[in-house]
Amino acid sequence: MGTIDTQLPGFRRRRMLQGLAAVAGSAAGLVRAAPAGLTIRLSHVVAEDTPKGLAANRFQALVDARSGGRIAVVVYPDARLYGDHDEMQALQLGAVEMLAPSLSKFGRIGFPEFELFDLPYLFPDVANVRRITQGALGQRMLDRLGRQRLVGLGFMDNGFKHMSANRPLLEPAHFEGLRMRIQASRVIAAQMRALGARPVTLAFSETRRALAAGVVDGTENPVSNFWTQGMHEVQTDLSLTQHAYLGYAFVANQRFWESMSAPDRTLVSEALREALYFGNQIADTQNDKALTALREAGGTRIHVPAPAQIALMRKAVEPVHTGLARRIGTAWLDDARKAIDGG
Repeated sequence: MGTIDTQLPGFRRRRMLQGLAAVAGSAAGLVRAAPAGLTIRLSHVVAEDTPKGLAANRFQALVDARSGGRIAVVVYPDARLYGDHDEMQALQLGAVEMLAPSLSKFGRIGFPEFELFDLPYLFPDVANVRRITQGALGQRMLDRLGRQRLVGLGFMDNGFKHMSANRPLLEPAHFEGLRMRIQASRVIAAQMRALGARPVTLAFSETRRALAAGVVDGTENPVSNFWTQGMHEVQTDLSLTQHAYLGYAFVANQRFWESMSAPDRTLVSEALREALYFGNQIADTQNDKALTALREAGGTRIHVPAPAQIALMRKAVEPVHTGLARRIGTAWLDDARKAIDGG
């Protein structure tokens, strides 16, 4: 299905990724090559017309314009180069220069504090998320990535997630017995279990196929992902639960980043900062457009939970917060809550 079997022994998996890196390098050269030029391969797993896809393309255009074509950013969307299962290792091995993974993925490589972004009902809105991602706590999290040979360059929003299935999912009783696709996150898995569902970890690129085949019964996504991946064609009901946030961090391979000249690093950093600002500004707009498109397309029943139903959901997932605090220590959550409260 376009991803590397995660059950391969470490050595074989490493060799396979190195081989893929060589192929990707050749592909990048065919797409854009210039004497004394620099190519930055940027891989991500979502469609081009999502907030992240549009921000990546804006970054590409800005770098091209400001470098006079000397620096080429080659964007590989929709998991065409690497998928959920292998993109982080590909970056660490230098098989790709930049990624824009969801924040959940950093927990798997030794940074469980990033999983606080997955907590259900922690953030009332995106403005409160940005008090972390654009503040001192977010910068501290990015700086820590150097321990795994990564350079954290900035955060980006995709808004809030909603639940979908072939029935409404508005309170815990509605989840009973369902197999819900999740990305790899202990917090999200605990959330689904707390609601009465069985979490099933699948790559994002495999989700629509799994829903169509009945391998899983439902999933959670921002509306823009739900629409652009065609999940509305295989899910009859979308419940606007707005229960948790989905965001990304743009990161670079440390060795590659340090190999660039200081002026080039400045050029790339400034272009990315502008692209992330652009992406954050359009995140809500893209989700609103996708919701309008869903309503116009018909075929998907859209539900809004009542306040009493939201209260039931909040109560059910309280143990998820307690569990994460035990794993990462209370200081991270305390600092996050202080940032959210404006402290």
